[in-house]
Amino acid sequence: MPLILSIDQGTTSSRAILFNENFVPQAIAQEEFRQYYPNSGWVEHNPQDLWKTTLSVCKKVVNDTNLDQVVSIGITNQRETTLVWDRTTGETLYNAIVWQDRRTSSYCADLKDKGFEQIVTEKTGLLLDPYFSATKINWILNHVPDGMRLAHRGELLFGTVDTYLIWRLTNGRDHVTDITNASRTMLFNIAEEDWDDELLNLFEIPRSMLPRVDECVSDFGMVKREYFGKAIPIRGVAGDQQAATIGQACFKPGMLKSTYGTGCFALLNTGKQLVHSHNRLLSTIAYKINGQTNYALEGSIFIAGAVVQWLRDGLGIVNQSSETQQLAENADHLQEVILVPAFTGLGAPYWDSDCRGSIFGITRNTSPNEIAKAALESVAFQTSDLLKAMQMDYPDLKGSILRADGGMTSSDYTMQSVANILGVTVEVPKIAETTSLGVAYLAGLGSGLCNSLEEIETKWEINKRFTTGIDDSTRAKKLANWKDAVNRTLSHPT
Repeated sequence: MPLILSIDQGTTSSRAILFNENFVPQAIAQEEFRQYYPNSGWVEHNPQDLWKTTLSVCKKVVNDTNLDQVVSIGITNQRETTLVWDRTTGETLYNAIVWQDRRTSSYCADLKDKGFEQIVTEKTGLLLDPYFSATKINWILNHVPDGMRLAHRGELLFGTVDTYLIWRLTNGRDHVTDITNASRTMLFNIAEEDWDDELLNLFEIPRSMLPRVDECVSDFGMVKREYFGKAIPIRGVAGDQQAATIGQACFKPGMLKSTYGTGCFALLNTGKQLVHSHNRLLSTIAYKINGQTNYALEGSIFIAGAVVQWLRDGLGIVNQSSETQQLAENADHLQEVILVPAFTGLGAPYWDSDCRGSIFGITRNTSPNEIAKAALESVAFQTSDLLKAMQMDYPDLKGSILRADGGMTSSDYTMQSVANILGVTVEVPKIAETTSLGVAYLAGLGSGLCNSLEEIETKWEINKRFTTGIDDSTRAKKLANWKDAVNRTLSHPT
């Protein structure tokens, strides 16, 4: 029976899953790694941690397998996270700067003041924000000694995490990315589907640093035999949120999925139509397969599952993330405690990199129960903001069904809160880790285990369904309280 190895290199952990020819998981391994916070709003990873944990989890799932059965590999990754390394030695110049990192806020503000945001948005579909890779590359080149000089001499390479892993797995033979990851760098023209020289000049980044860009299903290189005991082709690559869109089988225009991991990311498939947002959402490439490009609108929330990690590691009010549900269920529901988790600023539709988290409505009776409830509900409130913006940009979105995936879908309380606050039906699939499943599908397309998106669509199965449990007036009151809290949190209140 042929098998596909799916690599999911995420923000807080690396995961490997073996899927069989029916795309049913056969083995899974996961390892967390350390997060680094050198300054307020800065987030980094040690590149060696990304590499070593990826290798480790892959070896764990293939060790007890007949390697002849493993026909291809799919890779999905935390997007926008930026690495720069020496073309010859492979040594990284600096830690990986994570997508959450806000150190280039002032640089972005300066470029906005000079009037560059419009051209960036027109070309890339993105906003001029520290979230994306371009300003992170610029920071590394300007803050590492000789960085800019070495880059312009052609001695340095840039990559998002997919590119870095492929480069190492192929021993430096393949410097490549896929079109979805390229579309998140703020250097890629998503209409022309090529790196943009005007943007490269703006951010002082030489083209020689950039990887080749392929479709999501392609020949991304051959993993060297020394790593897993067999040379295995990499046939599918997509950024994590686009991979989840594929794993959720959201192939028709108007279909919407939301992934609840470290952050929360909602993608709305707009088909062949490139929709430019008027509500500070992102236009991005959903996938490109067999020459056909599909676009999406995306809303990005920086802090979702990370708020539960904060309850555990920061406040210490739980020992395990799963304990938050019981706390929330025991909360005093007459207390309207609102938590705005702007730990690294707020994403869509606010895009305020300078504001920081806040809690409102605390009384002497407030306990960890109410804080946990507010933390989980903050995910629902932020999703509601995204849905409303999407409905304004894309009227064909009815918004009646949301397909949800990711680690937080294991919390029934959180998913019920999303259904309540949005007033929609939330569907959770049988395989919740749809990022891994999505690139398994891509690798399957590349190795002949499946033949079309229509075939993939028939494989999607529902596990749980949540319908709204509150009335319109209660929902409106809760949303008004949330809006008031956000307005008080923003660095420039409306």
